[in-house]
Amino acid sequence: MIKLLHISNYALINKLDIEFADGLTIITGETGAGKSIILGALSLIMGERADTKAIRDKNAKTVVEATFDISGYQLESFFTDNDIDWDEHECLVRRELAPNGRSRAFINDSPVQLGTLRELSTRLLDIHSQHSNMLLSQPAFQLSILDSIAGNRDLLAAYRKAYQDFREASRELENTRSAIEKLRTDEDYIRFQFDQLSAMQLQPDEDQELEALQNKLSNVTELKEVLWNVESELNSNENSILDRLATVAQRLEDAESNLTEVDGFAPRVRTAIIDLKDIAQSVGNIVDTLNDDPEELARVNERLDNIYTLQRKHNAQDVNQLLEIQHDYERQLGEIEHNDEILETLCQRVAAARQAANQIAAQLSSKRKDAAQRFKKELLAAATPLGLKNIAFDIDIKTTELTTSGTDNVEFMMAFNKNQQLMPVRDTASGGEISRVMLCIKAIIARHMRLPSIIFDEVDTGVSGDVANMIGEMMAGIAETIQVIAITHLPQVAAHGAHHLRVFKADNANETLTHVESLDADEHIMEIARMLSGKDLNQAAIDNAKSLIKNNTR
Repeated sequence: MIKLLHISNYALINKLDIEFADGLTIITGETGAGKSIILGALSLIMGERADTKAIRDKNAKTVVEATFDISGYQLESFFTDNDIDWDEHECLVRRELAPNGRSRAFINDSPVQLGTLRELSTRLLDIHSQHSNMLLSQPAFQLSILDSIAGNRDLLAAYRKAYQDFREASRELENTRSAIEKLRTDEDYIRFQFDQLSAMQLQPDEDQELEALQNKLSNVTELKEVLWNVESELNSNENSILDRLATVAQRLEDAESNLTEVDGFAPRVRTAIIDLKDIAQSVGNIVDTLNDDPEELARVNERLDNIYTLQRKHNAQDVNQLLEIQHDYERQLGEIEHNDEILETLCQRVAAARQAANQIAAQLSSKRKDAAQRFKKELLAAATPLGLKNIAFDIDIKTTELTTSGTDNVEFMMAFNKNQQLMPVRDTASGGEISRVMLCIKAIIARHMRLPSIIFDEVDTGVSGDVANMIGEMMAGIAETIQVIAITHLPQVAAHGAHHLRVFKADNANETLTHVESLDADEHIMEIARMLSGKDLNQAAIDNAKSLIKNNTR
């Protein structure tokens, strides 16, 4: 429920703080006093479009802020999903409008998009007026009424999960079918590319090995000369490195008897001689194996040229990437060969998901049809005394394909005059008639589910007397379970209020401003008496007001 509304710098309001209580709160005031201005400010909280014309002082920003008691509302997931601080008891919603037209929205002081603000506000507050009655003609709203009466919340959640599974399975089937069709179209191309790559019999890292071999074969003469010189330096000429090292070792051995500091040097040199002899022998063996082989070099060059051509063609960096591409072509060909099996499996999954969704949809439909009969009786019983004595009502439910809400297409059919054919709601009634029907619907739904706080904006226009009294009684009945705020000009309705706010305009030296005052019991009586008698307030009107209030005390 809404606890506090703060408005500053908006239209005729300089600064205004309005406290609200639970139960039925009545708002009255002369025409033009500013009741519509308060509703306009509330529309900003509801995420509606902001108009800079409403900014009173063009040098300051407009602020509308509402504090809601959200105890008992299941809203934690909303705050978590939108990364907003969560308080299980209270929520602060604010809208700011700058003179330059920039609008900002906040929930618990966290900046949010208007869509997020709108989503939350519609769960907390429902503004109902003659101008908002087109909601009743919307199939989704009509269906939600039946679901509320039928208690379908858990069943709807199960259906939506099943429907989501069905849609996901259907999308996967369609995507796979499209992909397979494309593969079939491209099969010749894919098979040619795969055969070309496969025929190469590529090996991992083959290009690196071939490039190394190419370098070797291209430089055989130079390599043989280098290695022959190495072998000669080590062992082949008269003054070779090995001969000189042997001399060094002998001299170190001769010095050992007189100089202990060189002990062990000679063996280390002898070990180096052994290693160098082994290297010299290995180099000689390598030289023997190095032979010019133009045919092998040509083969390597050709192989590399073919690999490079494929790399350019497939935009691959190396042989390993070519192998990955080859494997992908192989996978696609495998899919083409087994596509009938794949499609059959997916078709079975879609059929199973459709059957599961249809089974739950059938349960929903059955409960909705039962609820429709109960709702029809309740609505006629509630609406007939409200000056709608000739009302006729029925609910047309047709079966459709699976949708997000089931397989039911609902249409409320009404007639308000004798011998009038039942027609869809949008084609039948005046604003006043629909307002009373909506009031009845809210009263019925309130007995079945937790609704947001409701603001009724002069939905009693065009009625009087006993009908007005019954409208007030109905509002008071709704207010037993949820917070109701009613803007009215009828004393019969106002007499049912547990709380009373009066909107009025007052002049100061420079301007006219809108104010709101909370009335105590005596002021409540006097305000209703003024509503009864107009400007000529008299004792009879006061006594009549007291009688109305006494008779309407719940």
